[in-house]
Amino acid sequence: MRVALPDSPPPSAARRSLRASLNARRRQVAKQQRQQVARLVARHADRALQLQSHWRIAVYAALPWELDSAPLIALAESRGCRVFLPCIDRRRTSRAMRFVSMQGPLQNNRLGIAEPQGTEVLGARWLDVVFLPLVGFDRSGVRLGAGGGFYDRAFAFRQLRSVWHAPRLIGLAYAFQEVASIGAAAHDVLMDGVVTEEGFVRCTIG
Repeated sequence: MRVALPDSPPPSAARRSLRASLNARRRQVAKQQRQQVARLVARHADRALQLQSHWRIAVYAALPWELDSAPLIALAESRGCRVFLPCIDRRRTSRAMRFVSMQGPLQNNRLGIAEPQGTEVLGARWLDVVFLPLVGFDRSGVRLGAGGGFYDRAFAFRQLRSVWHAPRLIGLAYAFQEVASIGAAAHDVLMDGVVTEEGFVRCTIG
């Protein structure tokens, strides 16, 4: 069931309220259901995008309450994709993010998110597909994130393009995270699609 934003509060207040509501619902997902959905999402992503061996893809390392990305990472690696994970700048005042090859052990950053410790870094412009975590989404491609703005900053260059939207930005979500309408803020970088346990949702960007 889609959730409609209330008309009265300003967008920032509405987003905070929606974010809190959807986060609470995500935390209620049972472990077994989370694992089952993650496997379905991986299969739907592969079927919709047809992962290719030469692709450079970025996937997030999931926090316990997020949709688990591990099955998709394993599937991408089995297809021969080069997998990168996002790493945030260690400075607390920075919102910069880079993408590092998923090699060797992972170590939690200051936000508790696992990051690779390798030295192979790829610029955001050179990725083929990026699988994004999200709190909520609508079919116009608006992504409600955790509020840090890391992804919007990393892919802000896409807003300067009128035709060529690359890399492809694909959200991973439970179906209940779909919202009737969020309303894009000036800084929002729109997604090309979202994969849920129900299948692939193609977003109508622009």
